Amino acid sequence: MRYANMVPGIFRKRPNRFIAHVEIDGQEQVVHVKNTGRCRELLVPGAAVWCQRSDNPARKTRYDLIAVKKGGRLINMDSQAPNTAAREWLESGGLGKIENLRPETVHGDSRFDFSFTLEGKPCFLEVKGVTLEDDGVCAFPDAPTERGAKHLRGLAEAVQQGYGAYVLFVIQMADVKYLHPNDRTDPDFGTALREAAAQGVKIVAVECRVSEDTMEISGSVPVHLEGE
Repeated sequence: MRYANMVPGIFRKRPNRFIAHVEIDGQEQVVHVKNTGRCRELLVPGAAVWCQRSDNPARKTRYDLIAVKKGGRLINMDSQAPNTAAREWLESGGLGKIENLRPETVHGDSRFDFSFTLEGKPCFLEVKGVTLEDDGVCAFPDAPTERGAKHLRGLAEAVQQGYGAYVLFVIQMADVKYLHPNDRTDPDFGTALREAAAQGVKIVAVECRVSEDTMEISGSVPVHLEGE
């Protein structure tokens, strides 16, 4: 996936989940943050960031915050990017030759990011974007997510009904070691992930090649279900 109209900036502060103050071309701008997670380890004063400029005059903010530099890593923090990258990956054969790919499919009381047919079997797939990293080790989630645990239990139910089911963790950076559930932040999610895996839900993690204006899935990453 590729972004147009990208400009560099310097992060200054984040008054709330939805906006940040970023210095762009010497002027402080109020920009939209396309990630409502905490991202405290990413958005630190003085961090180099990249924003997408909008030419829509009706918008309240002119820019969207897309990527941030953390040490030597460039991390995409756009919460919409993982689904776009996942779709491109699925269409290119990431899981094999699939058919009937559809987004936003309802099953039971859950709405999954994608449904498709693989080797004649109907499947559901839920995407989780990952930005939390420490020394190359990634964790999910970075904040409690009841919705995330609900999705996992819905996928487990689908397996019991004869469907294929996948969780795809899209790590929005490159060169990481492994991914584990963040039991310190959300033990219920970790429990749900392990139970889902035990019931046949396939747990997949991938990393992404990230530049200032692109992000694409580039390879697989091990998942350590036992935690840190």
